[in-house]
Amino acid sequence: MNILVHGAGALGAYFGGRLAEVGENVSFFVRDKRAAQLRKEGLHIHSPEGNMEIKDPVLFTSPDDITDIDLIILAVKGYHLDGVLPQLKQIQQNTGAFVLPLLNGMEHMPRLQEAVGAENVLGGFVAIIATLNEKGHVEHTNAKGSLKFGPIHEKQRGICRELADIGHRANTTIKQVDDITKEMWSKYIYITAFSGVTATTRLPHRFTLNNEATFAVSKNMIKEMAMLAEKDGTPYTEEEIQEIQDRLRKTPMDATSSMHQDLRKGLPIEVEHLHGGALRYAKKYNVSVPVVETVYGLLKPYENGAPE
Repeated sequence: MNILVHGAGALGAYFGGRLAEVGENVSFFVRDKRAAQLRKEGLHIHSPEGNMEIKDPVLFTSPDDITDIDLIILAVKGYHLDGVLPQLKQIQQNTGAFVLPLLNGMEHMPRLQEAVGAENVLGGFVAIIATLNEKGHVEHTNAKGSLKFGPIHEKQRGICRELADIGHRANTTIKQVDDITKEMWSKYIYITAFSGVTATTRLPHRFTLNNEATFAVSKNMIKEMAMLAEKDGTPYTEEEIQEIQDRLRKTPMDATSSMHQDLRKGLPIEVEHLHGGALRYAKKYNVSVPVVETVYGLLKPYENGAPE
């Protein structure tokens, strides 16, 4: 399969590298600065699932140079979506490729569907704790990475079968799931709580888990987010809500969110894409989400990096 990974941050480089590792034709569409770094260093992955290196990754910096692509994996942060949409649209129209977005949240889906056609946008998300070090190498720190995807349109079943077959050979979890929309909402619910509390407290998970009052904030955010999912047509039972809370409890004690990592580095954070998106869902359905709203308000000053 000819796969273009749009963005080579930690997520894009990791899963793109794993797909290339099993022989797929993988290229990366990146900014000039990242392209220069990858040309100098190569693409390196340091991971419990196995270290790997691509000495000369195939790189593109202009959409005009890209042809013959079957699948575009969109691996950018939510706050970069506006900037990449014109290029993504051009690449998709030139190639006819399907688009597999790995963004957090749900608001990006209708925007992508409007840009490139609903029949061309698969559902997908990742679960991994990874970052780039000073050399641009991927540092994957949790036991296993996971990329899950699935069709949202009948036309997508063939490409999903092909990707599932490739996933069976990969040195990480790349698998198709039946109800991708619900799985995406579950990730959104989880990450809104996990990122919100770790970023707001500036603490890794063990401190937020072991403080009863702090973990109550996480649980209440999960309940509020599940209510929004139900209003949007994806209902959750009490047992399913409890499962998400249990998943948060079982998150590795030393783990922290990428939002917290970005906050520590003075980088932009996805507060508008995640928590702001939840507030827009709440406004749409005329419901109140006071815990999410409070966390949003506390993190909003850091949206574009450390305030000066």
